[in-house]
Amino acid sequence: MTRFSLISPRPLFSLAALCALSVSAGASAATLSVGPGKTFSSPCKAFAAAASGDTIEIEGSASYDGDVCVINASNLTIRGVNGRPKINAAGQNAIGKGTWVLYGNDTTIDNVELFGAAVPDQNGAAIRLDARGLTLKNSYLHHNENGILTNSDAASDVVIEDSEFAFNGLGTGYTHNLYIGNINSLVFRGSYSHDANVGHNLKSRARTNTIVYSRFSASSNQPSYEIDLPNAGNAYVIGNVIQQPGANQAATMLAYGEEGASNPGHELYVVNNTFLNDDSVRGTFVMIGDQVSKPALLQNNIFSGTGNATNQAGAIDRNNYRSLSPSFINRGEFDLHPALGAAMIDAGAAVGASSSGLSLSPTLQYRFPVGTESRPANGIIDIGAYEAGGTLSTIVAGTVSAVTAAVATATASSSTAATDASWAQCASENGSCSFSGTRQVRYGANDVYAYRSATDGIACDNATFGDPLYGVVKACSYAQ
Repeated sequence: MTRFSLISPRPLFSLAALCALSVSAGASAATLSVGPGKTFSSPCKAFAAAASGDTIEIEGSASYDGDVCVINASNLTIRGVNGRPKINAAGQNAIGKGTWVLYGNDTTIDNVELFGAAVPDQNGAAIRLDARGLTLKNSYLHHNENGILTNSDAASDVVIEDSEFAFNGLGTGYTHNLYIGNINSLVFRGSYSHDANVGHNLKSRARTNTIVYSRFSASSNQPSYEIDLPNAGNAYVIGNVIQQPGANQAATMLAYGEEGASNPGHELYVVNNTFLNDDSVRGTFVMIGDQVSKPALLQNNIFSGTGNATNQAGAIDRNNYRSLSPSFINRGEFDLHPALGAAMIDAGAAVGASSSGLSLSPTLQYRFPVGTESRPANGIIDIGAYEAGGTLSTIVAGTVSAVTAAVATATASSSTAATDASWAQCASENGSCSFSGTRQVRYGANDVYAYRSATDGIACDNATFGDPLYGVVKACSYAQ
């Protein structure tokens, strides 16, 4: 009998979540093209004409300012092609709710950029889910009142992969990078949520939360909790980088059940994360509400900086590493692999499975700015989000966003990634880089690059590497 893993590259979370990932269109589904010279000049015109099951392809070389609307058809696939299309709400909103308001079920959105959502009641969202089921991937949502805001449909599943959320929030504390309602489940994987404006980098009231191989951090805007799960539920927080800046609204990094443990299931698994508290005065790494009586499992985590690991007296605290300054490859650049000889190496322990039999062992690790890579199997598991023996796949790390090119350029100059190789340009952005064998490939411009290893070629685009330098035409080169 094959045992599946909760956090394998394509995990089986539940039947409903699996269906949300694999809905297929019927034989009569159409593909609607959007952009200059295409059938539809704007996304919303295509959405209005779409039937359930259709695919809408949005030309990425164009911008669509003020194109806001309700989307009624179900089982739609909306994707950017030939680059990432930019949809700026530009002072407009759909029915007082935001930029794209989803009334159709089971929508998939792939490779889009949405920003500028603001509404009169100050609770606007780039994506407002007022239906059931959403999959978002390879996308960038920034500078909205909320990045995503959902309803509270108990049968709804939301899956977010390889996406970035930044600088969302109005500054009131009631708006966030993501605000997930009391739905059935949230999966947040391989993604980067940072610099929420006073609000939380992720707030979810979902009954089951699977938050894996992602990064939560800030360098400005004084966020509140990095992750807030206010109604408890079953939660799997595994393999993440979770950083709290010195200036913050609440010195708690992961909050669980603090508004009342009203969700069914009170199991919290916090495994192989790297927590970084930059507040030198106060802090709680994992804060658990007093209505949660079931002991949380905290295992194989790094708790770096000042503060208590948790306030729950009965929590299972197993093989965690506490230090004001753990030995990382390069803490300033967020290369959080253990340095040679670090105490975290081979200091973890096999974590086993949840009460329902799901494996809790990490198989992947976060790759900046979005995405994942395999976690090496180097003997006994290391403590923290990264296994020793690797380096960041991306040179631009630290506290910078993929959109802050000027800061990125400055931090790139001090990276520890290997830059002494000679490089042969192989493709322009959105081309195909071809070569023989396995090589290191870099993607970017102006000395700001994302790095990947590839065999016999790789696509040279944002979907493959992330966007290391927003708004600049990039290219790929391989190491000779």
